[in-house]
Amino acid sequence: MSEKPKLNLNRVPIPKQAPEERRENFSEVALGYTEDQAMEEAGRCIDCKKPGCKDGCPVNIDIPGFIKAMQQGDMPEAVRILKSKNSLPGICGRVCPQETQCELTCNLARKDAPIAIGRLERYVADWEISHPEAVKHGDDGVKPGGRKVAVIGSGPAGLTCASDLAKLGHEVVVFEALHVAGGVLMYGIPEFRLPKAIVQGEVDYVKSLGVEIRLNHVIGKIATVDELLGNGFDAVFLAPGAGAPMFLDLPGENLSGVYSANEFLTRTNLMKAYLFPQYDTPIQVGKRVAVFGAGNVAMDASRCALRLGAEEVYIVYRRSKTEMPARLEEQENAEEEGVIFKLLTNPGRFMGDERGVIRAVELHEMELGEPDESGRRRPIRKPDSEFIMDIDIAIPALGTRPNPIVPSTTEGLELTKWGTVLTDEDTGSTSKERVWCGGDMATGAATVISAMGAARRAAISIDAWLKNSG
Repeated sequence: MSEKPKLNLNRVPIPKQAPEERRENFSEVALGYTEDQAMEEAGRCIDCKKPGCKDGCPVNIDIPGFIKAMQQGDMPEAVRILKSKNSLPGICGRVCPQETQCELTCNLARKDAPIAIGRLERYVADWEISHPEAVKHGDDGVKPGGRKVAVIGSGPAGLTCASDLAKLGHEVVVFEALHVAGGVLMYGIPEFRLPKAIVQGEVDYVKSLGVEIRLNHVIGKIATVDELLGNGFDAVFLAPGAGAPMFLDLPGENLSGVYSANEFLTRTNLMKAYLFPQYDTPIQVGKRVAVFGAGNVAMDASRCALRLGAEEVYIVYRRSKTEMPARLEEQENAEEEGVIFKLLTNPGRFMGDERGVIRAVELHEMELGEPDESGRRRPIRKPDSEFIMDIDIAIPALGTRPNPIVPSTTEGLELTKWGTVLTDEDTGSTSKERVWCGGDMATGAATVISAMGAARRAAISIDAWLKNSG
């Protein structure tokens, strides 16, 4: 009897631009698998009887199913399986933290490297883009069944809920406050990590299902939620995201040259600073930039600053590298590109010149004490450790909170103490009848895929309510 072949546990690396090249451009850093690389990585999947990967996916993609279709060379079927549960695979394959979700629960992870599920998802999505006539999506674009739903916001939660409801036969109108659809996918994530063309392609797919997207519509100003419910809409799904920035609350934070990460990234992305000199966007970087925080947004802002001409870019973080919340891949990319990590360091005040322009920051050395409520060791200031660092730009990247414009204009909508909408986790329902909520408006700033998972659950609940309400 022949021996059972040994498993190939060597994960196929994804090609990337070299650091010295990519820090000079905004083109995508990860270049994606070739066909041979994708098939080699797909071939590592052992088709488990009890696949753990599905349990780790917030939108319940049939991961073994689409990978098996790849193994069989049936790419249209791989696309069909993937998009039956996820309308935004090109986005998720690029920015979702698979390492803490589906790949973490992949059975191969117990022995060695898990299947590169995100990279395969990206490959399948990109294959569809280059073979637009090869895939038919069955009941996509079904005729509306007479019920009408308003979706507020066109970020990942809004697009997901809208596409699911359209597939279920409902008429959906998405109201987007900005001049382009996509929400944080467009204004918050840089071109080198998520190209605008990929987002636009996913938006166009949602529109192809019959979803209408109305741009430049700020709900709470143009119309209130109650006015939508009183003028033809049977239900409303709130998904405007969490676009209000948080600040350090330090002296000098109002100096010219202090940008919130939201403003800095929005100017870079939506105002096309990354296309300079074709677009002369009003954003100044200077020679030395300090970014405060260590999440994915901080990595994005620091890497943008390098590409916009800064000579030195610092990540200033009050804890150690072990506690950094950014994805390991993004930390590594930033370090490779030359971002300098100033760890166990915290700002005390910003200092400006006589014109009110920032020129320096006072920093303090920190040490780690006992764990706090987050489970991470609490940073404690070392006595007499302050020092001054000259900088031209400061970028606090501390997270975001929901904009209050929708809650403040919606009577009967109960909020949590954090200003998020009080929402049933399983259904997305709120305290207000006929109103559901999902994504960052319900949870605070979180991942793209978690927002999509909440939106899918809400769509199921909305559909059930619409069918049962006559």
